[in-house]
Amino acid sequence: MIRILTVCTGNICRSPYAQLFLQSELDRISPGSFTLRSAGSHALVGQQMDERSSMKLRDVGVASDGFVARQLSEDVVVGSDLVLALTDEHRKSIVAMSPRLLKRTYTVREFAAVLEELATIPGHILPKGNDSVSVDTRWAALLKAAQLARHSARMKLGGQLDVVDPYRQSDPVYDRMVDDLLPSLRSIVTFEAFHATKK
Repeated sequence: MIRILTVCTGNICRSPYAQLFLQSELDRISPGSFTLRSAGSHALVGQQMDERSSMKLRDVGVASDGFVARQLSEDVVVGSDLVLALTDEHRKSIVAMSPRLLKRTYTVREFAAVLEELATIPGHILPKGNDSVSVDTRWAALLKAAQLARHSARMKLGGQLDVVDPYRQSDPVYDRMVDDLLPSLRSIVTFEAFHATKK
């Protein structure tokens, strides 16, 4: 089981969008192999997902029913195989809270760029299949290799590491959130879809 945590500020807009979208898509590709959670550095604890973010999520076929926000803490991050922060400041705060997560914490956009970098390396082959053993082995190898591609990925992003916070902003800012976030989430899904088949 691969445990992924997404983190933003209030845990009602960006991180639940990432959590719920990835959970839905990864369950479709490799059922039962991923557990997605989310938290906020200054969470609006107990609140449902922001209505406009929830609408944007429904636009891509995913419901937010039953979601409630929770506060980021060391207990929450413990045991995560991968932490996906929505901004570089969130990433830094996570690492400050739990330094042992340094090599497993990326911004969402950074991690997607890492996947693109790894895809260009000749001979970089990861195990295929969507059974639990193949998925666990693949992601263990991926997360080890990802550390080596982080610097070049960050350089190519040119500082564009963050996903805009739409909370209490105008509707166009919610559109920008999706534009910032969804391509990176789809890169993660595409990676898993490619490797889930043994063909």
